[in-house]
Order: sequence, then C-alpha cells, then structure tokens
Amino acid sequence: MTTPPPQGNPFAQGQNPYGQGQPPQGGYPQQPGQPGFPQQGAPYAPVPPAQPARKWTFKKIKNIVVAVVVVCVAIGGFIASRDDANTAKVGDCMSIGNPDSITDPDLEVVDCGDSKAAYKVAEKKDGTTAGCDRNKYSEYTQSGDGDSFTLCLEEYSSK
Repeated sequence: MTTPPPQGNPFAQGQNPYGQGQPPQGGYPQQPGQPGFPQQGAPYAPVPPAQPARKWTFKKIKNIVVAVVVVCVAIGGFIASRDDANTAKVGDCMSIGNPDSITDPDLEVVDCGDSKAAYKVAEKKDGTTAGCDRNKYSEYTQSGDGDSFTLCLEEYSSK
C-alpha cells in the first residue's frame, strides 16, 4: 500500500497548488493576439527596441570646442595676414614691427595718418630680379611661398 502525499506539497502529482480554478499569482497566461512574442504564423515581426537618445559626453563637447578654436585661429590668422607686405600697393604707408631684423622686418600696411607709418611704397615690382634705385629708396624683397615681389620704399614723415 502506498502512502498519500502530504497535504500542501505543491510538487505532489495530481494536486492543484493554487486551489480550485485559481490562476497563478502574477497574471493570466498569454492569450493569442496579445503583445509579446509572436505566435507561430503571426502576421507581424517583432519591433526592435528604440535606440536610446545620444548623450552629450565630455569627449564630444571637448572635440566641438577644439574644432571651434581651430576655426577661429585660422580666421584670425587670415585677417591678420591681410595687412602684410604682400598686400601693399603703390602709395600705401608701411610700418616696421621689427626694425632690428634684416630677414623679417615685419612690414605692415598702416594708415598714412598713423604715427607708426615709417615708409611709403614708391614702386612695387613683380619677381625678385628687378631692384630699386638704392640712392632713392630702401628695398624689401619677398620670395618663396606665394608671390615674389620687391617693394621700393621711401621714408615717410607725417606732416
């Protein structure tokens, strides 16, 4: 003879551990047509989850700031170089930023009314072969990258 299983053992065979007609706690079993995993032969495919919104990280912000700084420096360099000797025309006044240098006097175009104006461009010659009359003018020659030219400069004194 066999002994009956003890009362209240949910793993015993043949017994409903939830009582008569009660579903398990936590909800009802999934019915066909409800959201969740598609049933076999379902007419739709599962929708992938939405991508999370991109976050602003320190690295992204740093890269953007660096790019903006580089662009600003490039624009500033372009603006600063517009007053260099290569933009000088006959009649423009020039200042010397570095009078002790023979190779880089740092000539800049300035307004003739400016107290920095030291020279006035008397002639501008393309290429480096043509020189100035050294009895009348000081000479500045630029060659290398870009245009090669010679400026014949006469001393300028604002009156």
